[in-house]
Amino acid sequence: MTINQKGVVVQTHGNQDIQKYLFLILLLCSSVHAAEVEEFSYIPEAKVLVSDTEIVAGNTIRLKIRANGDKVVFPNIEEIDGVPVLEQHEIVVNRPHYINGVLKKERTLLILTFAPHQDVTIPSYEVGIDGKMYKTKEIKIKVVPMNAQNREDSNKFFLYLQTDKKTVIVGEAMIVTVHFSIKNGVRLSTTPQYTQPTFKGFFSKVLGEEKVYAEGNRQITELKYLLTPQIEGQFNVGPAKIKMGIPNKSKLDMFGRVIGTIWIPLVSNTVKVKVRKKPKESDLMGRFSIESRLDRKNIKVNKPVNLTINISGEGTLEDFEFPDFDIDGVTVYSDDAQINTELNNSSIYSTYSKSFVFISDRNFTIPSRRISVYDSENNSVKYLETSSYDVHIEGSQMQSIQKPQAQISHAGKVYNNLNIPEKSMLDTYEEYSLIKVQSAPWWMMILAFVLGLLLMYVWMYVKWKKKVSTVTEEEALTMLYAFTNESQEIENMVRQLYAKQNGDESITIDKIALKMLVEKYEIKHKGIKQ
Repeated sequence: MTINQKGVVVQTHGNQDIQKYLFLILLLCSSVHAAEVEEFSYIPEAKVLVSDTEIVAGNTIRLKIRANGDKVVFPNIEEIDGVPVLEQHEIVVNRPHYINGVLKKERTLLILTFAPHQDVTIPSYEVGIDGKMYKTKEIKIKVVPMNAQNREDSNKFFLYLQTDKKTVIVGEAMIVTVHFSIKNGVRLSTTPQYTQPTFKGFFSKVLGEEKVYAEGNRQITELKYLLTPQIEGQFNVGPAKIKMGIPNKSKLDMFGRVIGTIWIPLVSNTVKVKVRKKPKESDLMGRFSIESRLDRKNIKVNKPVNLTINISGEGTLEDFEFPDFDIDGVTVYSDDAQINTELNNSSIYSTYSKSFVFISDRNFTIPSRRISVYDSENNSVKYLETSSYDVHIEGSQMQSIQKPQAQISHAGKVYNNLNIPEKSMLDTYEEYSLIKVQSAPWWMMILAFVLGLLLMYVWMYVKWKKKVSTVTEEEALTMLYAFTNESQEIENMVRQLYAKQNGDESITIDKIALKMLVEKYEIKHKGIKQ
C-alpha cells in the first residue's frame, strides 16, 4: 500500500502481483533463450544418443549421432559390435545464427537402428566436423535374453530365426526357419508387415506354405526357406523383420472407439554361416538318379521326336540346368524345366523334369549326357549318364545324296529323284517347236514367243498361288522349320504349328500370317533353286 501526492491511499498489492508474474515470465523466457543458445549455438561436437540402454532380445534400438558444424562427415557404419545395422538415414537440421558476424548453423543427424540379441557396446566413433575429427563416447547396451519367462510375461510377440546347419559346402542345401510368436488375446489393429530375411550369397526359395500352430498360450507362425550357397566365405543369414500394429488407446473417436495405431518393430536374430569350398568339382550335390525316355526311334521326315529327362533324389535342383543339345542338321526345341522341392522328414527331396523335341529330314543320333554329383557323406563324386539314341528317318534320301554319280555334276542343285531320264519331255517339246518355227514367218515367231512366255508366266503364277492357298498346316511346318533361325516370326509360327499338331487346342493359327510366311518361303526356295 502506497500514498500518492494528494494523500490518497492507493492499494498496490495487485500491481505487485502482476510485476511478480511478469518477472517470472521474463525469467522463463531467459531460461528458454539460454537453453536455445546452448542447444543451437555453434559448438563443434559429436554426441551419441540411444532410445534404450536395456532391451529384451529381438527389440530394436534407435541410435542417433548428432554433429554440430557446417561440414560434417560421418563414418561408414554397417554393423555395431558385430550386429548388422538394419536402417540408417541422415537428416540435416538448419538453425542459422551469427557468431562474430559470421553465419553458423547446427547440422546433420545420423540415425541408425539395430537389434542386438546379447549385450553390446556402441563404440566411440570419429566424426569429421569442419576439417577436424571429434570422438563420441562409448555406450553399453544390456540385452535381456529371450527366455520362456519373459516370452510369457512381457513379450506379446517375438521373432526368431534358426538354421539347420552352421557350416555348409558351396551348392549344399540348407533350411532356414523363421518363427513368429504372438500371445493369445493380443489384439492387432492391422495386418503385420513382414520382411523376409536377407540371404546375401545364397540362392533362396520359400519352402512350402506357412505353418500356423498353437504352443501353450501362444500362436506360432512358421516359415521355411531353402538356401543354396553360391560362393565360399562367412555370411550373416538374416535378420527377418516385422512391424506389429496394436491399437493406440490414447486416440479415441467421439464414441470412445480406438482409432489410432502404434507400430512396434521386431527384428530377428542373425546366424553366422560358414560356406566352404567344394572339395571336388561337380554339377550337383546330394544323391540323385537319372532316367531318359525317347517316345520313338523311327519317324517320318520332319516329324518330331520327344526326349524326356527326369532327375530325382536328396538335395536341391533349384539352380540346376540340364545342358542343351546341338546336333548338325537337326532343329531342337526345349521347354522350361519343371522343378519340385519338398521337405521329407528332415531331408530335402527334389525332382527335375525337362523335355526336348528334335525335328530333322535325315537320320541322326542324340548323344548321351553325363552329370557329376558330389556326395558329401562319402566325399566322393558319382556320375549320372543318359542313354544315346539313334533316330531313323523314314523316307530320308540323304544316303542317295551323299553318294552321287561321279559323272554327273549338279552344281549345288538338290533333286528329290536322281533317276531322271536323259531324254525328257522338255527335249521333245523343244524339237517340235524348232520344226514349227522353221516354217513360220519371223514376226509370228516373235509373237508366238512373247505369247508363250506370257501364258507360261500366268499359268505358273496361278498354279503357285493355288498351291500357297491350299497348303496344309502340316506342310507349312515342313516348309518353315528349316528357316527357323532366320527370324523370330518364323520361329514363333513353327512353335505354334508344332504345338497345335501335338494336340494343344488352345493354339489359333493366324492364316494370313501363315500364308505370308509360306509365300516368303516359296520365294526364297525358288531363289535357292535358281
